[in-house]
Order: sequence, then C-alpha cells, then structure tokens
Amino acid sequence: MLMPHSTFAIFDIGGTEILMIMLITLLLFGSERLPDLARSMGKSIREFKKATSGLEEELKRALEAPPPRKPGSTGQKSATPAPQQPTPAPPADTPPPPEDHPYPYP
Repeated sequence: MLMPHSTFAIFDIGGTEILMIMLITLLLFGSERLPDLARSMGKSIREFKKATSGLEEELKRALEAPPPRKPGSTGQKSATPAPQQPTPAPPADTPPPPEDHPYPYP
C-alpha cells in the first residue's frame, strides 16, 4: 500500500523534527528577538528574489536585442579585407623612458 506524501514534510523532515527545531530556535534567540529575526529573514529573501528577477530580465533583454553594429558599417561584408599598415618602429637613437622612482623625494 502506498503511503500518501505528507504535505508538512520538508526535505524528508517530519513534524516532530520541525517542532524540535522551532523549540531550539526559540530557546536560543528568545521571544523578543524572534520576530525581528523572522522579519529580517523575510526582507533578505525578498531582496534576493528581486535581484535574481532583475538579473533574469536583463539577460532576457540582452538575448532578445540584436547585436550592436559598428559605426560606419553597412551590414554587408566586403569581398577583400582592408590592408593593414605596419606600425613604424621608433628611431634607434631615442633614449629609454625615465623610470619611476619608488620614493617621491631623493
């Protein structure tokens, strides 16, 4: 015979275990700090959900938007690539750049 799945069981923890966890939490934090603790946990969960949904929306918008075009491009590829010009070498008689001194004053 199949047993019905308990709606109160969380991660295979029964009602007795949850009651013991609640009792230990009450003993550790006290009745005055417990509402503040629950309120701060609720706020942090809400902020986490807001951040994840914002990130999810941003990712969706980025995936739906077409990639940006380069300025001056017409969208068609040219048949021949543009020739690249070599960078000129510095003259041989140029002194090396000054080194940074570790101390500002000699």
